[in-house]
Amino acid sequence: MRRSLVALATAALLTPALTIPAPAQAAAGPVNLALAGAATASSVELDRADFAAAHVNDGDTATRWSSKYQDDNWVQVQLAAPAKVDHVTLHWPNACARDFVLQTSADGQTWTDVASLRRDTCPRTDVIDVRSAEPVSYVRVHGKQRWAAYGYSISEFEIWDGPPAAPEPTLGLLPKPVSLTETGGAPYTLHRNTRVLALGDGAQAPANHLARLLRRATGHKLTVAAAGRGPAPIVIEVGAGKAPEGHEAEGYTLSVTAAEVRIRAATPNGALHGVQTLRQLFPQWAESGEVVGAEWTVPAVEITDYPRFAHRGMMLDVARSFYPVDEVKTYIDAAAQFKVNRLHLHLTDDQGWRIALDDPESNPSGIDYGAITEVGGATAMTERGTEPGITGFYTKADYAEIVRYAGEHGMTVIPEVDLPGHVNSALHSIPQLNTPGARPALKPGETTVPHNGTGAVGYSSLDAHSSVTYEFAEHVLTEIAAMTPGPYLHIGGDEAFSTSHADYVKMVDAFTGNVRALGKTVVGWNEYAGTALPRDNAVVQFWNGNRNAVAAAVNDRGAQVVLSPAAHAYVPQKQDSRQPEGGTWACGGPCGLDRHYNWDPGTYIPGIQESSVLGVESAVWGEFIRRVEQAQYYAYPRLIATAEVGWTPQDQRDYADFKNRLAKMGGRLTVQGTNFFPTADVPWRLEILGGSVSTRTGRPTGASWTLTAPGHTAAGLEAAVTWSDGVQEPVTPATTREGSIPGMRINAAFTVTSARTFSRPGTYTGTLTVRTPGGAPVTGDLTVTVTG
Repeated sequence: MRRSLVALATAALLTPALTIPAPAQAAAGPVNLALAGAATASSVELDRADFAAAHVNDGDTATRWSSKYQDDNWVQVQLAAPAKVDHVTLHWPNACARDFVLQTSADGQTWTDVASLRRDTCPRTDVIDVRSAEPVSYVRVHGKQRWAAYGYSISEFEIWDGPPAAPEPTLGLLPKPVSLTETGGAPYTLHRNTRVLALGDGAQAPANHLARLLRRATGHKLTVAAAGRGPAPIVIEVGAGKAPEGHEAEGYTLSVTAAEVRIRAATPNGALHGVQTLRQLFPQWAESGEVVGAEWTVPAVEITDYPRFAHRGMMLDVARSFYPVDEVKTYIDAAAQFKVNRLHLHLTDDQGWRIALDDPESNPSGIDYGAITEVGGATAMTERGTEPGITGFYTKADYAEIVRYAGEHGMTVIPEVDLPGHVNSALHSIPQLNTPGARPALKPGETTVPHNGTGAVGYSSLDAHSSVTYEFAEHVLTEIAAMTPGPYLHIGGDEAFSTSHADYVKMVDAFTGNVRALGKTVVGWNEYAGTALPRDNAVVQFWNGNRNAVAAAVNDRGAQVVLSPAAHAYVPQKQDSRQPEGGTWACGGPCGLDRHYNWDPGTYIPGIQESSVLGVESAVWGEFIRRVEQAQYYAYPRLIATAEVGWTPQDQRDYADFKNRLAKMGGRLTVQGTNFFPTADVPWRLEILGGSVSTRTGRPTGASWTLTAPGHTAAGLEAAVTWSDGVQEPVTPATTREGSIPGMRINAAFTVTSARTFSRPGTYTGTLTVRTPGGAPVTGDLTVTVTG
């Protein structure tokens, strides 16, 4: 992340590189000059008054100017008086410009091009720096190419005379707690001799988890003990009566004062949720994998918190493209901080089989169960994606490690074996399953069906009239149930298009009976809702289709519901039109962050009570996604939205508030190395950490700042350092990884390094100021101690 810079000459150091408004000016707030201006345009759609140019600066985003249906059109605002312009913000609805020029003029006749821009997404908001050196009287948007067949539409054309005020402070907690009070007391400061006190049966694990998280970045010992004295203790209490009443399973309270931090819960998982909240209250630099010199403070708060729904899950499709154990752990690590508590592993599908099985003592059909991973573990998707699907499988020891690691992070594993469809891999691996009623049918000379690595679905099926089908399914479910300590076993049941209804019901009834006999609660996709589900012991997972059938399963069979509606929870759907990969079928276009946030699970299935909704689940399917970095890029930040949908009461959720908190979370995700998509309508915040150093006269200081700026490039960051002796130093941010939407990667943090050499001993403060187009300046200090 660090690089060396050539030492700059003293004269260069004295040249200002960045003009930053004085704090007093910034505090006054900028003015939108367009509101007092007069708008005109080259044309108006259908010559209608409700599309007139005056709507572009009326302060109402519900109105709009629209042009006629030609590329060469413009709209301009004449200011009430000549003024310097800092930046322009354009709010485009569904008829954007692909290609346009922003221009200014002093007289409305001679125009200066400020920026020529081409954009690849619509609708959108564009923020364009102007920074006019002299006052201007007109600002114009001149369209060169439309988005589609219609004209251009702009709902608001904002012309600002200064950078925006700094955003309001936020704790940035995700998901939003049920009750949060900032007491206004002195903050808590972590001491190098702080102890984490684990009090009560079950407190040790969450205490150890917290200590491990904080040791890496703070360098403190953070001894975990059952008793002892020391400064600023963190106390974790677990025991009966310590959770919010009625929420014993996962509820907790968190109290922070200057003297101590105290987490109280009735269960280890409740205490772990409190730990994750406390983690987010520490500065984002706590996520660093190496020791950093931040101030380890926590604001004084009182929190009472518990989840709305018991099930807040994430599904990972390891069948189409495999994720090794370490990548599954990485996926768990990132999600756990948002109180996700279910890991649904889609272990089998047409393209591959990922879980090892032993042969049973009684094996009437002589099936070689080792072949199911020897053959099915060596296949995967062969089309789509940046590379062929990854092959591999989990041994029983691998699976046990995933279960253990998930449990350590508060997650229950839900294994899925998809039956009776999506079974091409099993048919490809086991000759005995290829009986006359199985699909696809064998061709002459074949003993098993060929591997199919395409994205085709619904063509495969087990044979409902063959005893080997039931022998095979019973053994598979028995083996996986024995490996899985959690209460759930998922049998799939979706998209069995090649299976007749009668055959489907016959097989599914048998499989759900197997699961019930094994002492597990059966889970299946909503296609199985119409079968004879075990009464009061089944879960229907809805993704698409007949909601009334789901309601009937609830009302007639006592089933519970997990909601993964594709438009709100399927993350391989594009979230932005700039993404070259991803589906669009669920939303008729991109399924943005707002779609994943703005829905109510409690009312989604008509005719049932919210008490029948077990929870929500985000799903990562593997047709084109490869490796955990790509899975994270498509899942985040939408998985965070799903986590809050599942945790926070409906009447306390607000999308604008969520985006404000998420904007702060972006830097934390950056520091911890979680790959995520830089959602366009989230005002991602910049944060700076300076590392103080000591040096001698005549030597470059090497002093550096770390900057998190999600979604930005080095070229788009304007930076300068102002030293306490009055010297201004131009600096250039650098990063080890630039972001790329086609490349499915977020940018890494930036490093800004000073090349200054001091000739005199003393203590000098350097203030780094960074600004993005249309953004408020952000500053960060460091100290250089110079000796002779």
